[in-house]
Order: sequence, then C-alpha cells, then structure tokens
Amino acid sequence: MANTHPTTGELFKAKAVTDADIAAAVDAFLADRSTSPSLLGEGYQIDLAEAVRAHEWASVTTANEPATDHCERAAVRTAILLARPERV
Repeated sequence: MANTHPTTGELFKAKAVTDADIAAAVDAFLADRSTSPSLLGEGYQIDLAEAVRAHEWASVTTANEPATDHCERAAVRTAILLARPERV
C-alpha cells in the first residue's frame, strides 16, 4: 500500500514547503543536533533528529568529525527532503 504522507521533496515540488523552510530546518539541526519536532512550511512538522538518524548517509556524515560544513549541509538537506513530515 502506498504511503499517503508526502515527502518533504514532494511538498517542495507542490510549493507547500519553500527552499527557505528547508534551509531553516538544516540550520536548526546543525545548531542543535538533538532538535525534536520542528515546524516546516505552513502546516507540517518534522522531527529533524529522526530524519537524519533514519538516513544512513546523513547519520554517518554528521557523526564524522572531519566532515566539511558543505558535506554536512548536503547530507542533512537530503535527509530532510526524503523524510515524511506530519500534517499539523
């Protein structure tokens, strides 16, 4: 059965979430990696820490001390885009 919750990437394509919303979510996670649910766009909530933990590349990259800021941002952004936020 198909998942009825769209990914953040699908919400972005539908213009329900903006690039600024995603950038703010990346910044929030990198500022506090234990960040719990966070608002995303209007009407969506995402657990940033869980999104990163669930994405292998993002999880490994953010745990790797010598990872560059650019690499961490790309990994976290990818994890957020693939996550399925909840409607609030």
